Amino acid sequence: MSQVLLVEDDPIVRHAYTKVLRSGGLALETACDGEEALEKVRGGGFDAVVSDINMPRLSGIEFLRRLRELSLDVPVVLVTGGPAIETAVRAVEYGAFRYLTKPVDIEALLDAVNRAVQAGAERRRRPAPAAADGTTLDGAIDRLWMAFQPIVSWSAGTVFGYEALVRSDAAGLRDASAILAAAERSGRLRDLGRAIRARVAAAAPGAPDGKLLFVNLHASDLADEALYEASAPLSVHARRVVLEITERAALEGIDALAERLAALRALGYRLAVDDLGAGYSGLASFPALQPEVVKIDLSLVRGIDRSPLQQRVVRSVTELGRELGARVVCEGIEAAAERDALVALGCDLLQGYLFARPERVFSTPVL
Repeated sequence: MSQVLLVEDDPIVRHAYTKVLRSGGLALETACDGEEALEKVRGGGFDAVVSDINMPRLSGIEFLRRLRELSLDVPVVLVTGGPAIETAVRAVEYGAFRYLTKPVDIEALLDAVNRAVQAGAERRRRPAPAAADGTTLDGAIDRLWMAFQPIVSWSAGTVFGYEALVRSDAAGLRDASAILAAAERSGRLRDLGRAIRARVAAAAPGAPDGKLLFVNLHASDLADEALYEASAPLSVHARRVVLEITERAALEGIDALAERLAALRALGYRLAVDDLGAGYSGLASFPALQPEVVKIDLSLVRGIDRSPLQQRVVRSVTELGRELGARVVCEGIEAAAERDALVALGCDLLQGYLFARPERVFSTPVL
């Protein structure tokens, strides 16, 4: 039976929601506030969480932020009696599954929670990469290759740069998410990061002149001293490389972060906040990174032509980037309507299947 955690400080509302969710066949645990909920989450086993936003000690938004430090995957349905653009924006930043306003329709609540449960259960049932066919992480790393997807400037009608996306020819560990998950579980993120940077460096001479290369960097890579060596393979090309630091991974645990970022810039690297809108750190990473580039995640882009809320969020991020002197790239564009909506919001740098799929070669899309 699916396990759901309900976080609600009002005993009357908590009792009502408990009846509704249990009547839908869900196994339920409850918590009176965010602190108690975090303790229960640490025990694991939940397919979804339902949380109020306005709570004492720890708000639902702060609870969600801290939950993302424990789990990036468990879906969270937020409920509020006082909807506001600020909390909606932060809910999106921290990866909320749904954002419901009180009074909540019973069917809408059940539908949202059941959808969240399905998503959470699917993630928990997902088999560990490569175990079935015996593929090892070493084998996947040995057979790594990079696929390059163009980032276009819509106003100029040209390619601005290319994102390097990791792939492998090893059966069972072919895509980035599977390879990264295997490296995280086995404590091999450093080995994976070094291999990726070496592959990009090997491909860099074949990139069109003047085009930037965007390379994904896990936050833990910042603790790898090899990253800062002037003789490292990628450092040779640093002045045309943008290091994308995913906001899914926390930066707080990196010692001497400011000094490390300064060292990277001294080598010639530029920095980008990646996946803005998909993880938990969100805009909080801006002061630490002071990025030259901000990449808006596809979760904020997909269907933006039909979502006034997404449009307001993207417009705000674009204006903030402009004020801070950072370029904004919108990822995951698949439809012309999405492209047109983003252009109308002032976005110029665009990336997605609408323009080109990732390929082994540096392709030039027709704009």
